[in-house]
Amino acid sequence: MNNHINYIEFKANDLEAVKSFYSTVFGWTFTDYGPDYTAFSNSGMEGGFEKRDEEIVNSVLVVLYHEDLKKTIEKVAKAGGEITEDIFSFPGGQRFQFKDPAGNELAVWTEA
Repeated sequence: MNNHINYIEFKANDLEAVKSFYSTVFGWTFTDYGPDYTAFSNSGMEGGFEKRDEEIVNSVLVVLYHEDLKKTIEKVAKAGGEITEDIFSFPGGQRFQFKDPAGNELAVWTEA
């Protein structure tokens, strides 16, 4: 459904360690998408971990879904949001990222 929280993305310096932790403690299962990304399931909400080398400060990215990214990115910009990453493709879809007026960064995605 459009405009609902659909996915939560975390950052991690060591994907193998984070996968081991969450599978051991909470029973989450993982699907790797290359060396720098793993998605999790069996957690109540789908999400993933993106590998980052730098220090992790704000590690959660809330991802909304909307079928029309171009319309949504225009609405975000017009309402005063700051586009931090323009629309880009990834396996399975496209997305963009923005900061709201309070400085919170979120993303909006759609299927390919």
